[in-house]
Amino acid sequence: MNDSSSKADQCCPEFNVDKWDNKTNVWNNKLFMQDNVRTLFHIPLNMGGVVTKMFEKIEAAGASIIDDDYLMLAYDPSAWKSEIYITVAKEVPNSKMAKLSGTFISKVFDGPFESAPKWMKEMDAYLAEQDKKSIKYYMHYAYCPKCSKKYGHNYYAIFAQIG
Repeated sequence: MNDSSSKADQCCPEFNVDKWDNKTNVWNNKLFMQDNVRTLFHIPLNMGGVVTKMFEKIEAAGASIIDDDYLMLAYDPSAWKSEIYITVAKEVPNSKMAKLSGTFISKVFDGPFESAPKWMKEMDAYLAEQDKKSIKYYMHYAYCPKCSKKYGHNYYAIFAQIG
């Protein structure tokens, strides 16, 4: 998130496609704040409220990441729940924290949320070309709806954790 003086114009940092498209990322205890969102068949129901509260806590703790290393990842363990992970610079008091480690292959897509199943199939094919298979998928939502309109893109990056 950017500072409060620019929130009226932009709240999401500009997404760097080149940093994440067709890349292999090795994370060793990459620090995230974690929370849960209710979903209905993978459609988020209370994401805005949950993310707003997360950002309030992150900003109050001085733990914001504002450069192109910022990620907000979603992992759906079921059709009814999504786990949200936001990169942070340090531990956030009174919050659930997570550290992700492993090798993650990322690929960027641009389009509506409804295209996610198609993108997952494309990601599976991309991994198969490299003789790799995902053990877990995380989806990065680059922009909120307002910033998506501002930037003219609706980027999603899929991060496939490989074993």
